[in-house]
Amino acid sequence: MSTNAPIVIDVISDVMCPWCFIGKRRLEKALMMLPESTVKVQWHPYQLDATLPKEGKDRKKYLEDKFGGPERAEQAYSHVRNAGVAEDIDFQFEAIKKSPNTIDSHRLIRWARSEGMQDAMVEELFKLYFTEGADLTDKQVLVDAAERAGLNSKLVSDLLDTDQDVKEVEADVFRAHEIGVTGVPFFVIDGRFAVAGAENPETLAAAIRHAEETKTGE
Repeated sequence: MSTNAPIVIDVISDVMCPWCFIGKRRLEKALMMLPESTVKVQWHPYQLDATLPKEGKDRKKYLEDKFGGPERAEQAYSHVRNAGVAEDIDFQFEAIKKSPNTIDSHRLIRWARSEGMQDAMVEELFKLYFTEGADLTDKQVLVDAAERAGLNSKLVSDLLDTDQDVKEVEADVFRAHEIGVTGVPFFVIDGRFAVAGAENPETLAAAIRHAEETKTGE
């Protein structure tokens, strides 16, 4: 598309979801297949586990409760590791010491949208958590990540000490459930077509191309 409005891709995602990181890489590959397309990607919050306390939960305890122990967790993650290798993601699950409540991470992503820096912010958080095992409940970790993504670190630091946009993020998560999202990543293309899960780049590219071909005039 050239002069028409861009195709908007709304990605519903959680930064503690490894398949969402994989989905981001596959979306990037899909967009590379569509060099003539004009696309705008927007990120929206989801929480895999909204019951986690604000300070997070010990990772070993979390895995024990969710999978029945680290051995079963490793079995569950083996497929994720293999998929990550194909996308050049070096998952370091053993480095993660804490499973975070991701509300504050989603606030950063929300604030980054108005600055046009959502993609950079999402990328920072995914890399920190999955390749470095960083604590996403640590305020300084979040502030430093925001600065690297191009945000005003002083402003972010001040806002994180408030409840700014907490209710808005929670409302967005609720809306995701309302439209039937039960797992992430979840892609909504042009507000009309949905792709659930970290589908391969070819599938995503085909869905975007179909949205372009069937888009009516504004």
